[in-house]
Amino acid sequence: MNPQRVARAIFGLIACMAATLGARAALGERTSVSFEPVVGGFPLADHGAVAPLLVDPNDWPGVVRVASDLQADVERVCGVKPAVLQGQVPAPALVIVGTFGKSSFIEQLVRDGRIDDSKIRGKWESWVTQVVEHPFPGVERALVIAGSDKRGTIYGTYNLSEEIGVSPWYWWADVPATRHDGIFVLPEPDLHGPPRVKYRGIFLNDEAPDLSNWVKEKFGTVPVGTNPPIPEGIANYGHQFYSRVFEVILRLRGNYLWPAMWNNAFNEDDPANAALADEYGVVMGTSHQEPMLRAQKEWDRRYDATLGHWNYSRDADLLQSFWRDGVRRNHAFESIYTLGLRGANDTEMAPGGPAANRAMLEGIVATQREILRKEVNPDLSQVPQMWCLYKEVQEYYESGMRAPDDVTLLWADDNWGDLRRVPTADERSRSGGAGVYYHFDYVGDPRNYKWIDANSLAKTWDQLSLAASYGADRLWIVNVGHFKGYERPTEFFMRLAWAPKEWGPDSAERFIRLWAEREFGSEHAAEIAKLVERLTMMNSRRKPELLGPETYSLVDYSEANSIVAEYASLAGQVRRLQLHLPEAQRDAFYEMVAFPAKATSIVNALYTVAARNALYARQGRASTATQASEARMLFKQDHDLMASYNTKFAGGRWDHFMDQSHIGYTGWRDPPENTLAPIPLEEPPVAHVAKMGIAIEGSEEAWPGSQASPALPLFDSINVQTHHFYVFDRGDIPFAYTVTPSTPWIVVDKAAGTVNQYDQLLFVSVNWAAVPVGRTKGSFQVTGAGESVEVAVEVVKDPDVTRSTVRGFVENGGVVSIEPEHFSASTSQPGSRWTRIAGYGRTLSGMRAEAAPDAPPAVPGTDAACLEYKFYLFGQGPVSVDAILGPTLNFVPGRPLRYAVAIDDEAPQVVTAVPGDFNMKRSRADWERSVEDNARTVISSHTVAHAGYHILKIWAVDPGIVLQKLIIDAGGLRPSYLGPPESLLVTDKRHSS
Repeated sequence: MNPQRVARAIFGLIACMAATLGARAALGERTSVSFEPVVGGFPLADHGAVAPLLVDPNDWPGVVRVASDLQADVERVCGVKPAVLQGQVPAPALVIVGTFGKSSFIEQLVRDGRIDDSKIRGKWESWVTQVVEHPFPGVERALVIAGSDKRGTIYGTYNLSEEIGVSPWYWWADVPATRHDGIFVLPEPDLHGPPRVKYRGIFLNDEAPDLSNWVKEKFGTVPVGTNPPIPEGIANYGHQFYSRVFEVILRLRGNYLWPAMWNNAFNEDDPANAALADEYGVVMGTSHQEPMLRAQKEWDRRYDATLGHWNYSRDADLLQSFWRDGVRRNHAFESIYTLGLRGANDTEMAPGGPAANRAMLEGIVATQREILRKEVNPDLSQVPQMWCLYKEVQEYYESGMRAPDDVTLLWADDNWGDLRRVPTADERSRSGGAGVYYHFDYVGDPRNYKWIDANSLAKTWDQLSLAASYGADRLWIVNVGHFKGYERPTEFFMRLAWAPKEWGPDSAERFIRLWAEREFGSEHAAEIAKLVERLTMMNSRRKPELLGPETYSLVDYSEANSIVAEYASLAGQVRRLQLHLPEAQRDAFYEMVAFPAKATSIVNALYTVAARNALYARQGRASTATQASEARMLFKQDHDLMASYNTKFAGGRWDHFMDQSHIGYTGWRDPPENTLAPIPLEEPPVAHVAKMGIAIEGSEEAWPGSQASPALPLFDSINVQTHHFYVFDRGDIPFAYTVTPSTPWIVVDKAAGTVNQYDQLLFVSVNWAAVPVGRTKGSFQVTGAGESVEVAVEVVKDPDVTRSTVRGFVENGGVVSIEPEHFSASTSQPGSRWTRIAGYGRTLSGMRAEAAPDAPPAVPGTDAACLEYKFYLFGQGPVSVDAILGPTLNFVPGRPLRYAVAIDDEAPQVVTAVPGDFNMKRSRADWERSVEDNARTVISSHTVAHAGYHILKIWAVDPGIVLQKLIIDAGGLRPSYLGPPESLLVTDKRHSS
């Protein structure tokens, strides 16, 4: 037998054994650690004995430093601190941490043939971990972590820390390490890297009030100065703060940072910041509006009082000197230089756009590159540079402006996680490559979103996987706002950047499951993951700052009440689960799971109660004031919850991270504080009478008093619906009521009752055995307090099929609602397919049209993938197909987003969801609606010739379209945010509704 196969088989068995023993691999990767002895395993710790750590003091400072972090991490797990050595000593077991070409110990092992550097040396950010027998005289065994460069070694060290059970978020999210007496590393070499995306970073932006207030409390303010000029009250974003940021970036395998800049200057607020970043191994840059490593505040503090904001046409010489000084200050440190120029405070450089300013901007870039040539390196291809095509700057590129090939083009999303642009085939050949500037937080139109994480990981995967497949893989950076609270999406972003091909369309589910197991152990991981997945989807439907009383329908599809009930149920499940976790895990669980569940549950309930208050006022209900009181109570609950998070939770450790206002938005700007002022709550006087009113499902009207005739939604014999209505008092004197059906087949759950201060909810169903075939009408009479209202009832008893014999989706109330993953048939073609994205969208999942980059549009009926949906209608005539899509933009230059649709054998209609020349500025209203709704609805018109069975067909024409929901409207579609719940679906394998 082949010895190599035997070895692989043994190692596979060992790895499986290790997994069962609780070892935690880095997310998405196999484990190389066990907490029980394994054959050939290296004893990092074994019941009080720990292997010392050996590092060459002449290695990179960041490598020497990270050995101390590993020392602390081993102690967190096993309770014993290993020694850190800087010279060889006899030892039965030793951990050697070092860099090829920098560590004398690693180089000696290479010379002696103990480790093979051929697969690692010279690569970017790569490392190998392996066990070496008798590495040095007097040393029996060594665990070697050898990096190709300083970050490769650092990542390898932190990778071991994560595998032994130290979360990257141990400090920022209070995640404890699980104690183990033994830590054993499996013997087979474990190679990692290089990463797919070369530079992977975060942007601390929109940092006030939360992060800045917290920094002020924990680290104070920057000393007032005159050279450089620093005013009073500046939050001290200094080296003590940034050391924590640098560490977690590296633990996440990131390497790049745009620092906080709203009121700060990274290099001047603390002169130790830049050197510390370089020591840690973090590449520094500046934001899209701050070129050449100079913060806007460095300019403002010097010149704003005398010159105002920078203006190149006026201040060219001064700006050039300003930039040159910044380059000289930082040229010894690893940096990426932002080129170009925008106006201050995230505005255009000057009015007039490309036509008026392109020549000036081209001259600016040329001048900046000349500064870099003289001050950094005559070979500019060796100087990392980036031009961020953010907002209006993309228009300059589209108008023909180009940067030299060695400059990275950083394409920006629309600030809401939707790619505006990916590289073309020609652009993918540029030596500087391309990247993506992405957002998990934003301040701007149509509204800010910065309170709490409301980012869909499924959508993040969708957009960033497109970026990777189209070659935007040189630099990824994401705006993480005030950082805390965005732990999960930030790590997901970094994992995708490291190895996007390792994360497929099930990434959101898979990542959250792995994350839950790492942070909270395997016992409750599946349940935690399920709750987090659902909460993430619910919060990303519409970000909390965009909610209002009008968002969800109170009368159609029980939408608002169902959403509030789901939030309450989820928050309750989370609360009960928290009680089953070990005490040490509860702080981490609270801040990353329980708090967001409770907080968003309260906010959604508040807006729904406010909507109910307004509806009840229009209907004249005496209970209107009760809804106003409940809204105020919920507002107080929100206030108390935020205060508790700030001052009581974790002993006030995270005070101020809930300073951000989130209730009462009327425009894009934050309200100064949470307020009910924009939400009018009505408390009309109640007459001292007994006066009956009724309200029915599907209508905002109330009777007596409305000119419309009251009628419940249609009943049919296949869906077997139950509908409802309310009997309420318009005065303060209770009264008795009766309900009298016109025919025995109408069944009301309460034939009589009394209305006092509580409205009475009644349910209506049908005794189908007593109903004749076809359409039948009836009614019921509601009588009370001297009033009488007759409510119409219409039913359909199908002559051909029953609930047990029907197949496919079934019309309900004039609508067929379909979750796209529930197709009856799916046909792929070479180069064209539909792929399910788990957890995408607002209700269940998404189906994405996929094709190779630069592939021509697919032709329906020829080479286009097709999804088919069998459905059943009760009638014939005109229908529409409402396709609820993801908010994806026309990310390929000039190419629209299209799909094709047909019912039965009609010719396919090619439908344009987003035109090829779509522009956010020109189509402002359309774009704002799509990002607010996190969806785009496109409608096509059709005709069905007969009642009964039909087939809906959807073809993939252009890649990137994502189907969230399909609605066939046969005349009954009612207004709602999410659309009707999925219709009854009956298949040979599944029967659901």
